Amino acid sequence: MHDTQKIFLQQINENKGIIHKVAKMYMDNPLDQEDLFQEIVMQLWKAYPSFKGTSKFSTWMYRVALNTAIVFFKKDHRKVDKASLNEQIEIADFSDSHEKEEKLAYLYKAVQELNQIEKALIFLFLENQSHREIAQNLGITEVNARVKLNRTKEKLQQIIKKNGYEF
Repeated sequence: MHDTQKIFLQQINENKGIIHKVAKMYMDNPLDQEDLFQEIVMQLWKAYPSFKGTSKFSTWMYRVALNTAIVFFKKDHRKVDKASLNEQIEIADFSDSHEKEEKLAYLYKAVQELNQIEKALIFLFLENQSHREIAQNLGITEVNARVKLNRTKEKLQQIIKKNGYEF
């Protein structure tokens, strides 16, 4: 195997959780999530020659994965099941792992009701990205990222309340 391929596959393996999370944010159905996962990996491979190493691989990966998800979502003409999924934005430490999984499922359902940019904002927020990092990943100003994120968190909380998923 070529060295470039080995390095790429190692990076993908070390950061595959990012791809899975993006796929869950944008697609409700597990088969669609898998399709999106594969599409993201393919786009990362195509774009890999342009990765200069001036930022961390994971930072570059966020940008490619989110852009791919947005394009994939726009191409996908199927209606997303709006059956609500959500949980509090700040994911607390739950003693019962079943309860934690259930609340995460609610969060993902609620996120399905957000638009593509809002999903990206929440995803990056849940990945503990700073306002500056969010702005860089989305190509917007830091102030704009902060404002949009606050509005998106408020919108997500309203979706959670509307659907009766408050805990």
